[in-house]
Amino acid sequence: MDEDEELLGIGAFARRVGLAPSALRFYDDCGVLRPARVDEATGYRQYAEAQAARGVRLRRLRAAGLPLVDVAVVLDGPQHAARDVLRAHLERTRRTADEAQTVVEGFLWEAAGDPRGRCARARVDGAELAGAVRQVVPAAAVGTASEEFPVLGSVLLELVDGEVRLVATDRYRLAVRVLRAEVFEGGPRKLLIGAGAARDLAEWAVRRMTVVVECGPETMNAEGTAEAAGFRLRGAAEGECWEPPRERGRSPRQDPDAFLDYRLILEGLEPGRYRVIVDRGGLRDAVAGRGGVVALEARMGRGGEQELEVTGGEQPPVRLRAVFHVKHDAVKHEAVPRIAFDPAVLVPALEAGVGPDALLEIASEVRPVVVRSADQGSFTTLVMPVSEQAGAGTGEGRADG
Repeated sequence: MDEDEELLGIGAFARRVGLAPSALRFYDDCGVLRPARVDEATGYRQYAEAQAARGVRLRRLRAAGLPLVDVAVVLDGPQHAARDVLRAHLERTRRTADEAQTVVEGFLWEAAGDPRGRCARARVDGAELAGAVRQVVPAAAVGTASEEFPVLGSVLLELVDGEVRLVATDRYRLAVRVLRAEVFEGGPRKLLIGAGAARDLAEWAVRRMTVVVECGPETMNAEGTAEAAGFRLRGAAEGECWEPPRERGRSPRQDPDAFLDYRLILEGLEPGRYRVIVDRGGLRDAVAGRGGVVALEARMGRGGEQELEVTGGEQPPVRLRAVFHVKHDAVKHEAVPRIAFDPAVLVPALEAGVGPDALLEIASEVRPVVVRSADQGSFTTLVMPVSEQAGAGTGEGRADG
């Protein structure tokens, strides 16, 4: 690089190439688009004008839905490998479009109607709300766990700070999705929705362009706890309304204040020292169906390429192309720790993700692992690892998170 070359700050470079600054930081962490210079004192990233073309190509490839590992091949690999990757992605895109068309046409033929102090209201996109519910609800407790802790068999819904937040946990995984409201009024509210009712909510919301989430003023119930009265969703058309099933008096309504303090958990997370980026669908398929515990190990392949090896469950190892990264302050050439999971916990976390990539942020082999994607920073899943000596079956060998 020419020492006299004028460098652009991250904000100016982001505008130049059409990427958000947060995306540039992510691509730096992944090694796909490194800044030309990083100020040692401030940590500010600076980019050269000559990097703009790569940034634009990266943005266009990501907009086309290419997984990050494939993007790296197109940008830096040999031409024949780039062609193979692009052709394979084009075929996947065509299949996905055909499947989506079938689903959408089915919904269009369905009937759209549904029976029918100061509220807190938040207006959000209906399909986005439905997707958010479907992402978090698999993390709600089921079976004996929900019997032991009934409050965890529900989804926590919060209206606060101009946002709609959805949270679910079974103590071994935690899923949080945040939606920014188009319109927000009233004070904070929170309530619990049973997992079954939450799925019904998603089925109703997905058919609406926009949905208004309404929570009535807080009142005191017979147990002396505050609860939001009159929770419902409203559609754009007159009479479009969804309300949760009525209580039948068999058990008191769950107190949302009894739900675990998810903010405390997120704030107490140890920063991820290691990052592993891998094809989400490929990792899901490699883990699914294995009995007992599966182990993930980031390693260098025979040809010097980065791989994630999946082992366990008396099945042959599966090796996936990956990008792994150790934070700048770590020891040089420090290895990403081998980490083990219960497939029954990891697979739903991967299925709930969005986009082609899964990003695993690992602090250590015994701390919660953050599973997220570059395409949706508003969704966070925490998954507890297990000991490799743990027995088969959900919950064995896990420490409560």
